[in-house]
Amino acid sequence: MGIIETCTTSPLSADQVKLFSTAAEDQWFYQMYVDDLPVWGMVGEMLPDLEAAKGEHFGNDLSHLEAAVAKHEEKRGELKPYVYTRRTLQVSYNGDRIIKVDLTSEPASLTAVKVGGILKFELDIQWSQTNIPFHSRFDRYLDHAFFKHQIHWFSIFNSFMMVLFLMGLVALILLRTLRKDYARYALSHGRRDIEEGDDEDFQEEDGKPLLNEGHPNNGGVTGAEDSGWKQVHGDVFRAPRFLPLLAAILGTGWQVVTLVMGVVLFAVAGPLHGEVHEERGEVLTAILVFYSLSSIIAGYASGSYFKLYYATTSSSRSKTGVIGESGATQWQLTMALTVLLLPSMLGSALSILNGIALIYGTIYYIPFLVLLKLFFLWVFVSVPLCILGTLLGRHAKLGGKKSDPFPCRVNAIPRPIPEDIPWYGVPANLIPFAGLLSFGSIFIELYYILTSLWNYKFYHVYGFLLGVYAILCLVVCMTTIIVVYFCLNSENYLWQWTAFYSGGSTALYVFLYSIYYFVFKTSMHGLVQTSFYFGYMLLISLGVGTLCGTLGHWAANKFVRTIFQNVKVD
Repeated sequence: MGIIETCTTSPLSADQVKLFSTAAEDQWFYQMYVDDLPVWGMVGEMLPDLEAAKGEHFGNDLSHLEAAVAKHEEKRGELKPYVYTRRTLQVSYNGDRIIKVDLTSEPASLTAVKVGGILKFELDIQWSQTNIPFHSRFDRYLDHAFFKHQIHWFSIFNSFMMVLFLMGLVALILLRTLRKDYARYALSHGRRDIEEGDDEDFQEEDGKPLLNEGHPNNGGVTGAEDSGWKQVHGDVFRAPRFLPLLAAILGTGWQVVTLVMGVVLFAVAGPLHGEVHEERGEVLTAILVFYSLSSIIAGYASGSYFKLYYATTSSSRSKTGVIGESGATQWQLTMALTVLLLPSMLGSALSILNGIALIYGTIYYIPFLVLLKLFFLWVFVSVPLCILGTLLGRHAKLGGKKSDPFPCRVNAIPRPIPEDIPWYGVPANLIPFAGLLSFGSIFIELYYILTSLWNYKFYHVYGFLLGVYAILCLVVCMTTIIVVYFCLNSENYLWQWTAFYSGGSTALYVFLYSIYYFVFKTSMHGLVQTSFYFGYMLLISLGVGTLCGTLGHWAANKFVRTIFQNVKVD
C-alpha cells in the first residue's frame, strides 16, 4: 500500500537558488519525527553533472555523508548543486503501533537548481506489517558498540582507581599527619601547664610558647614557635567575605546537586516507567519538575548557611561585606540572590539565543506562550518554595545543644595571614590542580555526552552516568580537602571561597574541552550553530562549576570542623 504526496514550487528566485546551493554544498540534512521515531534526509548533493548524479547510490542513513565528502575532495572539476525531489517513506507497523520508519532519497530524482527552474517534490509513503515488538523499536537507534566500548569501561575503572588513590591520600593526612600534629599541639599545651610563675624557664612571645634550652621538662631541646593549622583556630570559623553571595551560590549548588541526582536516577529507572530516550521531551520535563521542587532545598541551604555565620560572628561583621546594614536587610538580600541567581543566568542566556533563533527563523525558537508558562512555573512554584526554604533555614537549630555551632570561638581581631609561605600553600597554585584532577575523572564520559548532544546519538547508558557522577563527587571532595589542609597549614584561614573555587575550577576545564570538541569533533560554523553551541556549553560549565564547588565546600567544612573539634584550645 502506497500513498504519493506531491508539491510543486514556483519558479526559483536567485535567493532561493543560493539557499539550495548552500544546503547542497554544506551538506545540510533535515530531521523529522514520526511517532517519536527520528528520520533523516539530505537536501541535495554537489556533483559534476546530472548524469553522474543519477548514477550515485547512497545509503538511506547518514553514512553517505562521508561518501559525499570524499567525492567532493576527489573531483577537481566544477561541481553543481542538485536537489533530491523524490523520497520514499517506509513505515512498518505492528497492530496499531508504528515500529519502524525509514526515509530513502532516490538518486535518480536529483534535479539541478537554477534560476527560474521549477522543482516538483514527491513523497511515496509505503506501509508494511512487521512482527517486531513495540518495546524493541528503538534498539536500531542505539549505538551499543559506541557507548559500551572497552574505552568506556576503562575510563570508569581509571576514575575509580583515582578515587582510591585520593581517598588513601586523605586517609594519610587524617591518620598520620594530623595525628602527629595533635601530638605536637598536645605537647605544646602541656608545656603551658608548667609551674605558673616560672618566667625564667618558660616564656611566651606573642601568645606562642617558647621553651628555654636546658629546662628539665624540655629534655634539653630548644623550643620553637608553633606553626600550622592550629594557630588559626580563632579565625578559621570567621564569616567569609560577601556572605550573602556565597550563601546564595551554595544554596543554588545544592539545588543543582539534587536536580542532577534526581534526573539521573529517573533515567536509570527507565525500565520501570519507560526509557527516557524513547519519549521526546521527557528528560526536559523531568528537569523542570526537579528544578521546581528542589527550590526549597536551595532556600534552606542558603538560609541556614547565612544564619550559621551571621549569628555567631557579630563582632566581625566588618569582614563579611555587610558593613552597616541591618540583619533584616541581609536576610532579604540572601533570599533575593537565592531566588534570582540561577534563573537570571538561564534567562539571560536563553533570551539571547532565542533572539538569534527568531532572527534566523530556526526551529529552535521557543514560542512566547511556552516562555510564559515557564515564567508562571517559576513564579508560582519555584519562588514560594525557595522563600519557604529560606525561612526554614533561618529558624533551623544548627548548633544542637550548644549555642555556638562552631567548635572554636572566633577572635575579635583577625589574625594576619603570613606572606612568606611555600608555593604549595598558595590557593592560586593549588586550585587549578584540584580542578584538573576532577576533570580527569569525567572527561571520557563528557565526550560521550557531548556526542549525544551535538552529533545526534541517543545516550542510553545511564548506569555509566550514575557511576561517573558518584566518582566526580568523591574526587571533588577529596581534592578540596587536600587543598584546604595545605592552606590551613600555611596559616591561611580564608578557606571558604578557596574550597568553593577548588571544586568549581572543574568548570574551566569542561569549557576548554568544549572548545576542543567544537574545533576538532564537529563541523559547525555560522552564527546560529556557534552561538547555540557555546551558549549551552557555557551554561553547562557554570552548572558543573556550581555543583562541584558546592560539594567541595561541603567536604572542606566537614574536614575543618572535624580537625578543630578534637583540638584542646585554651
